Amino acid sequence: MSDKLIVYKCSNGHLCYPKHSICSECGVSIGNEMVDISNLKGTVVTWTKSTVPPPGVRKPNIIAIVEYHIEGETVALLGGIEGESVSIGDIVNAIPVSNLRDTEYCQREKGSQTWSGHRFKIVE
Repeated sequence: MSDKLIVYKCSNGHLCYPKHSICSECGVSIGNEMVDISNLKGTVVTWTKSTVPPPGVRKPNIIAIVEYHIEGETVALLGGIEGESVSIGDIVNAIPVSNLRDTEYCQREKGSQTWSGHRFKIVE
């Protein structure tokens, strides 16, 4: 698993995550230009809490949309929040996580439920 959190940039400078083949802002192809946002801080713009998440997902499961502002462009990411409380406007860092699900409690084959990725942690 890479600790880097990468967003992609089209030739016109628009950002997207995850990578798409076509830029949703201007319609040009998204190439391989990447921007590492691992060390940047994002802002929570909205969030929700699931108190009855699917098997294998921690409870409570807080999911947020986090915006990053990079060189005059904005990109929004969806991800889980570490901890049990969050507010709109909170500043967060992305932290790498080797397994986003607890495979001991999943209903499907354990190997199919192993995902690495990032969660967000509120900066205090």
